[in-house]
Amino acid sequence: PCRQACPADTDCQAYVGLIANGQFKEAMAVLKEYYPLPASIGLICPHPCESACRRGLVEEPVSMAALKAFVGRYYLEEQKQENDDESGPDSSMAEIKAPSGKKVAVVGAGPAGLTVAYFLAREGHQIEVFEAMPAAGGMLRYGIPDYRLPKKLLEQEIDLIARLGVKFSFNTRLGQDIFLEQLRENYDAVFLGIGAWVSSKIGCAGEETRGVLGGIEFLRAVASREPVLMGERIAIIGGCNTAMDAARTAIRLGAAEVMVLYRRSRAEMPADESEIVEAEEEGIIFKFLLAPKEIIEEDGRVAAIRMQKMQLGEADASGRRRPEPTGEEEIIAVDTVIAAIGQQVDLGGLEKLELSRWNTIASNPLSFMSSMEGIFAGGDGVTGPGIAIEAIAQGRKAAQAMNAYLQGEKLPDNNSPYRMSREVRAEDLAGIKKEARIEPPSTSPERRLRSFAEVKAAFTPEEALREAGRCLECGCTAFYECKLLSYAGRYEVKPQRLAGETHHHSSEYHHPFLNWDTDKCILCGLCVRICDEVMGITALGLVNRGFDTVVMPEWEWGNDLENSLCNCCGECAAVCPTGALSQRKRCF
Repeated sequence: PCRQACPADTDCQAYVGLIANGQFKEAMAVLKEYYPLPASIGLICPHPCESACRRGLVEEPVSMAALKAFVGRYYLEEQKQENDDESGPDSSMAEIKAPSGKKVAVVGAGPAGLTVAYFLAREGHQIEVFEAMPAAGGMLRYGIPDYRLPKKLLEQEIDLIARLGVKFSFNTRLGQDIFLEQLRENYDAVFLGIGAWVSSKIGCAGEETRGVLGGIEFLRAVASREPVLMGERIAIIGGCNTAMDAARTAIRLGAAEVMVLYRRSRAEMPADESEIVEAEEEGIIFKFLLAPKEIIEEDGRVAAIRMQKMQLGEADASGRRRPEPTGEEEIIAVDTVIAAIGQQVDLGGLEKLELSRWNTIASNPLSFMSSMEGIFAGGDGVTGPGIAIEAIAQGRKAAQAMNAYLQGEKLPDNNSPYRMSREVRAEDLAGIKKEARIEPPSTSPERRLRSFAEVKAAFTPEEALREAGRCLECGCTAFYECKLLSYAGRYEVKPQRLAGETHHHSSEYHHPFLNWDTDKCILCGLCVRICDEVMGITALGLVNRGFDTVVMPEWEWGNDLENSLCNCCGECAAVCPTGALSQRKRCF
C-alpha cells in the first residue's frame, strides 16, 4: 500500500527492509532507481506513503520519510569519506552507459529537471541544464526554508548529478537568453521543467499597495539573501505549506507578530499537520473562516486588512466545504501582507507552445511531448503547483519517454499496472506486538526562533534499524513474477465482472521468518507438497473441503504457524506463486 500511495511508485518496502538489515548502501541504491535526491526528499516530502502504511492499524505508521532522509545522509557522508576530492563517481548507482552521441537540453534545475538530467545522463546522453536562477535546486532551494531543508545537503545531492557529466548554465532565462527554436536546433531533445514561480493574486482591492508580497517571491528573496521590506505585524493569506513556510520564515526574521488568515477551518487546511503544529509552537497565530476583502493603506503602505467572515457550505470540486460570506467583516491592523494562495507558471518564452486551459504547458500524458516535436515537458509547468515528489515522478517518466525517442524505440508503457487490493482490518493485525514509532527529535521552539538551523535531527543508525524493523513487509513479494498479475493486466481483467462470494481469512504477521497473507492464496498446494514431500516436515496442510478449503498448519498444531513444526527453511515461500507466503528474516 505504501508503494501505491507514492506518486513516484517508490519501492518503500525494499529500502525500508534493507535499512532494517543494516544494508544502508543497498537501500540507497534502491532509492536512486526512483530519484536522485533521496535525502532532500526525505526531509520535505508530505509522505503519502505513511498515510497508507498498515502499521498505522497497529499503532502508528513507519517513519518512512525520516528513514529515507537518514539513509540519504548516511550515504552522502560515506561518499565524502570515500572521495576526499569530492569528484569521484556515485557508487550507489548502476553503471553509466556508453556515450550515445545525443545531446539534450533541460530548461529548469528544479526537481523535475534534475531528475530528467540524472536519468538521461545515466543512459549516456550529453546533458546541459539551463537555469534562470544563480544555482540549481528550483523550489527546493528557493521555496523551502533552510530549517526544513539545509542547502548544503541539497548541494551535495546536486553535486552527485553534476559528477555524471551534467553541465549547468545559470542565470539563463527562457525567452530572454535562450529560445525554444534555438534549443531545438542545437539539441536532439529538449525538456521543459520550468516550475510554477509566480504567486497568484489575492483578487481584492488594494493588493498593489506597498507591503503586499507574494509568498513565493518572499521565500525566494530570503533564500537569495536579498533585503526584504517587511514590517512588524505580518498577515499570511492562505493555508498551504507555502503559507506555513512564509509564516515561520517571517517570525525568524524578527517579526513581532505573525498571523495566518485562512478562509476555511483548520480541518480543511492543505498544509501538513506537522507544519501547522510546529508553526503554532513557534507562536504563529491562526485565524480561520476569514477571506481578504480589501487592503487598507496609509501613506502609501499597508496599514490594515479588511477581512470578510465566512461560513462553510457544501463541498466543492476539491472535496472541501465551500466558504461562503456571512456578511460580517473584521479589520486587522497589519503592515505587511504575504499572499500564499497559489502559484502560476511564468509563460515567458512559451509563445510557440500549446497551453492547457489552466495556462500550463500542454503535453501528452504518456510521451510527455509538447505541441512541438522533440520538446518535452513535465513537473509543475505542466500539472500546476504540486509537491516535489510528484514533479520527480513526472521527471522520471519523461526521461524514460525521451530516452526511447532518442533511441528511436517504442515509448515505454507508463500505464499503471493492474492492481487489486482488499482492505486490511485492524483485527487482522491484532496479534502483532505494539512498538512505539520512533520520531527524529525536534529542537525547542525557543531555539528555533533564533536561527534557520534545521528543526529536526536525523536518526542514529540504531534508531533507523529499530524503526525500519517495525515494517510489516505486507506488500506482495511476488509482484515481479506473479503470473496472475501479469495475465490480469494483459487481458484487462475487471474485478467487478468476477464478483462472487469470498472469504476473509486471518493473516499472520508475527511469525519470525514468514509473512502469511491467506487472502492471496489460490490453493495450488505447492507449499504443502514441498513441506511434506521434499522437506518431510508436514507443517502445512489443506484443511476443510470445497469452498471452505484453506492452507494452514495441521489441526494438531492449532492454526498458528509459529507454533507448528515449521523450521523456517523458507521453501514454502520460495515456491509460492502469488506472494501469499513471503520471507521476513531468519529465525536461527
